[in-house]
Amino acid sequence: MAVRIRLSRVGATKHPSYRVVVIDSRRPRDGRALEIIGFYDPLTDPATVRIDAARVNAWVGRGARPSETVAKLIKLAETQAATAATEPAAPAAPPAAARKPARARKAAAKPAAGGAE
Repeated sequence: MAVRIRLSRVGATKHPSYRVVVIDSRRPRDGRALEIIGFYDPLTDPATVRIDAARVNAWVGRGARPSETVAKLIKLAETQAATAATEPAAPAAPPAAARKPARARKAAAKPAAGGAE
């Protein structure tokens, strides 16, 4: 059985996102996969790439061949993981008590009633 690591399209019309799947090469693009090993969302800036490197290595060790696109995504995921490990963590969002209540935000956004006549 020829096993490939390739993309399977999910998401709405005109808003694609993809799963990185291990699948028999004879199956259709969105057919039943042997295993889902990652996720790719090209619409975010930068593109979101999450791939389980341990599972990729296990499948490649058993003879699975990644497609050209997935090979590029694997390299991209490795570089993202390396840069995330070296960068300091981003500051956390302010606590809920420090934020304005929803009612105050709505009142501030609403124009004055009565208007000029």
